[in-house]
Amino acid sequence: MTTCFVLASKSPARLRMLRSAGIEPIVIASGADESRVPGEDAVTMTARLCRLKAHSVIESTLLEDYCADRMIVVACDSVLNLDGRILGKPHTAERARRWWRRMRGHQGVLVSGHHVAVIANGQLREQTRVGQTVVTFADLTDAEIDAYVDSGEPAKVAGAFTIDGLGGAFITRINGDPHNVTGISLPLLRQMLLDLDVEWSSLWNGPKGGHLA
Repeated sequence: MTTCFVLASKSPARLRMLRSAGIEPIVIASGADESRVPGEDAVTMTARLCRLKAHSVIESTLLEDYCADRMIVVACDSVLNLDGRILGKPHTAERARRWWRRMRGHQGVLVSGHHVAVIANGQLREQTRVGQTVVTFADLTDAEIDAYVDSGEPAKVAGAFTIDGLGGAFITRINGDPHNVTGISLPLLRQMLLDLDVEWSSLWNGPKGGHLA
């Protein structure tokens, strides 16, 4: 059985994480509307948005370019829950700076929604689950915040920080799955695929793995 593994995300961190696990996905960015719904909490929002992202790709014509007996589509969405305040991507330096002044010396919960869809024999099977990891931030100085914001990294990522980049030095403790902080939990993804009758090792097709067949 040939398999086509699609990552419905243009996130470099998620792509790196899959590649490090031996999976070389086809990347198709989702065109889903990621607008927030008033009153939605972080878990509900990320679960809804990752489903929307996956179905945006599934329902597009883009998958027609790839032929396989089995299509697997994975989509994720991440935010930081800081004392009930939902922080996605700040997009601007000033917003990232404001957020970090609240975050320093405090804890937040990185919430990542995961949606997996398996299409085979004309049938669609899918599952949505949410991972949560508690992150403790160092008590940064104003100068450190300014330097980090000026690097440009915080503006492009959920919660205005990374664990696998420049921001890693500013994370003092992780309670939970560290993969989840990068935006895609490999243990959670493996279990979801197993629930859908897909063996994780059968997906190894990158430099660290074998070939999909």
